[in-house]
Amino acid sequence: MAKTHAIRITEFGGPEKLKWEEVDLPAPGAGELLLRQTACGLNYVDTYQRSGLYPLTLPSGLGLEAAAVVEAVGPGVTGFKPGDRVGYNAAPAGAYAERRVYPAAKAVKLPDGIDDKTAAAMLLRGMTVEYLIRRTFPVKKGQTVLFHAAAGGLGLIAGQWLSHLGVTVIGTVGSDEKARIAREHGYHHVINYRTENFVARVKEITGGKGVPVVYDGVGKDVFMASLDCLSLRGMMVTFGNASGPVPTIEPLILSQKGSLFLTRPSLGHYTSTREELLESAQALFDIVLSGAVKVPVNQTYPLKDTAQAHRDLEARRTTGATVLLP
Repeated sequence: MAKTHAIRITEFGGPEKLKWEEVDLPAPGAGELLLRQTACGLNYVDTYQRSGLYPLTLPSGLGLEAAAVVEAVGPGVTGFKPGDRVGYNAAPAGAYAERRVYPAAKAVKLPDGIDDKTAAAMLLRGMTVEYLIRRTFPVKKGQTVLFHAAAGGLGLIAGQWLSHLGVTVIGTVGSDEKARIAREHGYHHVINYRTENFVARVKEITGGKGVPVVYDGVGKDVFMASLDCLSLRGMMVTFGNASGPVPTIEPLILSQKGSLFLTRPSLGHYTSTREELLESAQALFDIVLSGAVKVPVNQTYPLKDTAQAHRDLEARRTTGATVLLP
């Protein structure tokens, strides 16, 4: 059997649990592709899986997103051939690898105008932004929205896309440097939550009305205060836990704060069919190819140094997207 190298975990915990190992590489089975990975995406969800917050069956690979070249196709695969450039952003985990086998049904072809590093940096985040702003809460031109973690990889895509749609975008960040980066990527108002009360600032910006939607990938640290940023019948969209899981709340709180809506969506549920997957990917490719959204890859690490990349991500030392290079 062929061999390759991959990052593996045998127990949950911190970045030190990530091990660079030689692993077996099986031939592609029915419906599968054998991929040579060219760039791997780093996402906060990877840290949740590593820590056990989102449990995996151990031992396991890690990583959900990569750009790759098809080396071989398994029985029954149509639509792909050796040499095709592809990308993916979904389970099974194991993207942190030099080569791997992956389900053809979850891969998409990459357009010529998008390079491998950009693709690996944008597929998970960009398609998350797509469903959040086009389907979970379909934003309308002229609205004002609040997006937390504005200087993160997902936040920078969201700021540009929302601004392009004619939306006034308020973002939160944790430093003046990150505020500068957010402003450069479409945010009209940027709040440093370490030095400002973001609820008071949102109310000031909106003339006391609040916003119709809050997009929150931060979780525990901002969740309850975010409810106070919403206008009557506003929607709280909590889609991540960078600061920890959100607290349990009583449904009555939603009534008391203005008949609010609360949703906890996931990319998998918004790309659950092949048709949805392809439509979401195409919407992302179109907006990036148009030039309206640029995807900054601000950090790269050798794949074998993934543990350090995780440390830097969790310490908030990164901005924009980070890509791991096999």
